[in-house]
Parts: sequence; structure tokens; C-alpha cells
Amino acid sequence: MTIKKVGIVGSGIMGSGIAEVAAKSGHEVVIRSRQRATADGTLAMLEKSLDKQVDKGKLEPADRDATLGRLSATSQLHDLAECDLVIESVVEDLATKRELFNELDKVVKEGAILATNTSTLSVIDMAMETHRPELVCGVHFFNPAPMMSLVELVPTLLTSEETLERVREFTVECGKDPVTVKDRAGFIVNKLLFPYLNNAVRMYEEGIASKEDIDTAMRGGCNFPMGPFALLDLVGLDTSVSIMDALYQETRDHNYAPVALLRRMVAAGLLGRKSGKGFYDYERR
Repeated sequence: MTIKKVGIVGSGIMGSGIAEVAAKSGHEVVIRSRQRATADGTLAMLEKSLDKQVDKGKLEPADRDATLGRLSATSQLHDLAECDLVIESVVEDLATKRELFNELDKVVKEGAILATNTSTLSVIDMAMETHRPELVCGVHFFNPAPMMSLVELVPTLLTSEETLERVREFTVECGKDPVTVKDRAGFIVNKLLFPYLNNAVRMYEEGIASKEDIDTAMRGGCNFPMGPFALLDLVGLDTSVSIMDALYQETRDHNYAPVALLRRMVAAGLLGRKSGKGFYDYERR
């Protein structure tokens, strides 16, 4: 079964980014948000993004129009009923995702794949909320989805080979480079990345170097595109703490236990770019 129609649940940065990628690659896309105004706002934001790409010469006007023609928005889950693939990208909370999978299983057609864009949480826990666990897997795009080439495919113990292959074909059609990883907290990238980010904050908290110098060192010494503090601000400190907590719960490795400074900053609402201030100040930029 070829994946032609894709549902995206969640209209945040990741959800809208995945929607853009899927629509550009020729798939019909339905974006679902709990509020119709939010869903419509996501469409408007995507139209603005595509217009900018046309202005910069990165996208032909005809391709912009075709992409927009494949996008629609809704506030109703039942409007996803005829999708061949539904990808959820809601808040990184297991209870919320489990409830959503239970609801999706009831409304989405038989044989459709249900996928999660989780970056850390157990996929099997979501799959077991459905009557189709063989059709459930993780499809983890990276932020920003239109620019980042990697997608982590996460089959569970019950995911069928056919499901994995269909999703792999979909990601390749989207111009992405899929890798397959076991259903373990953090998968590949976050399992390696977050001890590094956490220890950078620990180094800063211990006064070994300033955050600016640590960022400069990792850019210049390791050729990273950005330093750990700039990256934490981009990901969001609240999201980062949630990911570290999930990793620590599974591994009990102290490298995953969030440094106290991170928790204090989250409590203070200093979340990074999304709040205007984190390790750096973005309100003046």
C-alpha cells in the first residue's frame, strides 16, 4: 500500500515542518490541531514560509501553489480517517500520546499506519493503546524538518516488516535519510547528544568556562554548527529536561540526570528561543 495521504496531529514547529516536507514531496496532507483557528494559522504560516522560499529563488511559484493545494487543516480527528499514515507530533508526554493513539485507532481506517514523532519516549507503550500494534512505529524527524535530512525509524517488537518498509519509502520520497534504531529511550541521536549538553551545563555551573567560550570551543574545536548552549536554547530547555528525565528513568545513568541549573531555568520560564530568553537573550534580536 503506497502512502498517498498523510495526517499530522499537532501544529507546532515540528508538526508544521513535517507537513511542509510531506506536501512538497507530493503527498496530500491534513494538519489537525485542537482549535480550528490554530490549524488555520498553521496553514497561513506555511504559506508565508513557502512565499519566502519563492522570493529567495529556492522554490518555483508553480511548486509553491501545488504544495499549498495539497495542504488542508482541521480541528477534528475524524477528518484523518482516510489517511494512509498519521504522524503525531504533540507534547512530549507519554500519557497524552497514549490517549491520542487510543483515539486515532478508533477513527483512522483499517490498514493505516499510526506513527509518533517522539524523540525519546517508548513507542511500544503507544502501540499497545491500539488494536493494530503491527502498524505502529516511530518516525522521528529533526528540527527544522524541512532542512534536516535525518529521520529515525523506530520499530517496536510488534511492528511488521511491511510497515517499516512503507514508512521508509515515505521518508525517502520526502528526500530524507532514514536510519533504523531499536525502541530504546533516546534512540541514536538524543542518547548521544544529551549527555554532551548536560555536561556542558555542568561545566558552566562549575565555573570552568563561560557559556560563550564553551560554545566557541565546540564550534571551532569540533566544527559543530552551534555550541551546546545555543542548541539547548533552540531545542527548548523544558523539552531538554523532559528528554533527559526519560533517558534517566530508563538508564539510571547520572549523565542523563538534568543539572540543577536547567531545572531552575525551566521553573523561571527561561526556556530558550520559544520564550525569548534562555542561556542567551533573543528578545532584542
